[in-house]
Amino acid sequence: MSDGQARKYDPIAVSSESTVVTEYIPDEPKAEAYQSEAALEREMIRLLESQAYEYLPVRSEAQLVANLRSQLEALNHLTFSDAEWASFFTTKIAGQNDGIVEKTVRVQEDHVQILKRDDGSTKNVSLIDKTNIHNNRLQVINQYEIDRDEGGANHANRYDLTVLVNGLPMVHIELKRRGVDIREAFNQIRRYQRDSFWAGSGLFEYVQLFVISNGTLTKYYSNSTRSKHLKEAQKASSAGRGKKSSNSFEFTSWWADASNKPVTELTAFVRTFFAKHALLNILTKYCVLTADRDLLVMRPYQIVATERILQKIAVSTNYRALGTVAAGGYVWHTTGSGKTLTSFKSAQLASRLPSVDKVLFVVDRKDLDYQTMREYDRFEKGAANSNASTAILKKQLEDPGARIIITTIQKLSTFIKANKGHAVFSGHAVIIFDECHRSQFGDMHTDITRAFKKYNLFGFTGTPIFAANAGKGGNPQLRTTEQAFGDKLHTYTIVDAITDKNVLPFRIDYVNTVKVGNPDDVQVSAIDSEKALLDPRRIRPIVQYTLEHFDQKTKRTASCTSPAGCEHAG
Repeated sequence: MSDGQARKYDPIAVSSESTVVTEYIPDEPKAEAYQSEAALEREMIRLLESQAYEYLPVRSEAQLVANLRSQLEALNHLTFSDAEWASFFTTKIAGQNDGIVEKTVRVQEDHVQILKRDDGSTKNVSLIDKTNIHNNRLQVINQYEIDRDEGGANHANRYDLTVLVNGLPMVHIELKRRGVDIREAFNQIRRYQRDSFWAGSGLFEYVQLFVISNGTLTKYYSNSTRSKHLKEAQKASSAGRGKKSSNSFEFTSWWADASNKPVTELTAFVRTFFAKHALLNILTKYCVLTADRDLLVMRPYQIVATERILQKIAVSTNYRALGTVAAGGYVWHTTGSGKTLTSFKSAQLASRLPSVDKVLFVVDRKDLDYQTMREYDRFEKGAANSNASTAILKKQLEDPGARIIITTIQKLSTFIKANKGHAVFSGHAVIIFDECHRSQFGDMHTDITRAFKKYNLFGFTGTPIFAANAGKGGNPQLRTTEQAFGDKLHTYTIVDAITDKNVLPFRIDYVNTVKVGNPDDVQVSAIDSEKALLDPRRIRPIVQYTLEHFDQKTKRTASCTSPAGCEHAG
């Protein structure tokens, strides 16, 4: 295989549009691999050009704006007059009072803007085509210059690489030579955010994703890692009053294949993450703008799980398998890995399928506390209202506009029993259970399968029930997760999460907390075990042991610079 040829990767399934490759097989390492930033930059441009990106020698804002005009004209099959373009650009793209949030909303939620033409008519102008993603044109620019005198920036800057989507900067890449900590690239982007991305027309505030790399290690993150008070920081900086940004390197993510194997080397990252369909899918489908106006970008395992759920819905619909175990499945993602985001994105995309009438997200009432409600509400405003009463749930189920509904197991069960033969049971329902291992689910499963006629049933869990432990816990009739939901669609275990540093590493020690005074003592069956376990003489040393060993056991002093493991700081 020559250097100019890209390795072929298999998609997750038959579809060539799968975003994450099934398995990543790295190329043989080269003896002398791109040591300098300039060499890394040249190689990345070459790889992007081989993947249908157009290289554009743009260095100034005037050139950037002229290219944006021509790209939007091509996408929308129109020609702006000079007056139309001037008005559209200053009001719909680069408004004087628009900042990061307004521009992010424009990309994520309001990407169709209205153009008022010279003759008084109006026309819809798309900034990005989210229906047919391959209608979007991708370009790459490098060494773009911000002049302090012309742009109003705090400092003159020159950016490494930026990917333009239809002429708008949407992905920015900062490179460092091999051997340099990628945190330096992260910190440099922070400086650009503070000093110059907002300068001139502020087009670089359209950047949705950042990529940082030193050739060996590569990570990505969304613009939510920016400080919420960035505008104030800019103003303070302009006035000579520095303000510390709250950006955190911990929010950056590794890319990976579908089996959770990290793809860290820059060449492999470009060939997978920057594949045209993958990048456009991430930008148009797998970013979530919350009600708090934070932009979240999904991690690879979340994307894989979502796409496998959507694929299962499509296949079961086509093969008329709705209402069977074969139409569903479960996702085994460990606690703390972002199951809520994954399930909500799955629900959101499923609700947009023409065949789907309702998407129900079902939780246990003891999980639906205020904090959880607020988290759900960030993704789908008002969807959790049905939790208030069965009457509200009934109203939402009967409302054609309420496509996504969050409810509790208990409320849904009550509704089913009180509304036999309701019309909603005949529609295509996608039902997603959070923490589907719960024992309360047994009776609910029977209620659903008897009431609903055309359904897909999906479960998310961090602790699935397997055959080996199905009969434990005093319930010999407890079914396995697979029996209740169907095939396992994706796995992301605690080991994967520790490797990715999404959770703190830990080890489990078994410490005996019940001391037997006399070896001849015999077990007394009538002992009050609860009283013994809660005895202060037992609790006190447990708390003391936890306080003394917490840092050591959770490895809080470790510093991870790669997904392969941690190096202890001391």
